[in-house]
Amino acid sequence: MAPEPLVPKEDLHAAIEARRELGSDLEPQLVESFVARIEERLTKRPPSAARSEGREGSFVLALLSVGAGIPLTAIALNLSGLVALVVVWLGIVLVNLGYQRS
Repeated sequence: MAPEPLVPKEDLHAAIEARRELGSDLEPQLVESFVARIEERLTKRPPSAARSEGREGSFVLALLSVGAGIPLTAIALNLSGLVALVVVWLGIVLVNLGYQRS
């Protein structure tokens, strides 16, 4: 099921047409009115189920992180030891957490 648009296309076209007819002098008022309609629709919209489940693509990022982590682990252990290993995996974890929270 496709999500309901924030503002119907007719409203967008009406705002654009009003801007053409009224000129740029009243543009700030037109934009404020249009943004107010969008904000009103956002407050009435129920929270998205997808947002609570996590961000799209996070599973792919996790797989890529593990795939990159394997050779990085070998390199870190070979060149610098345990400290480098911890730094590598801490970086991978922080990238995944940062992506998930944004």
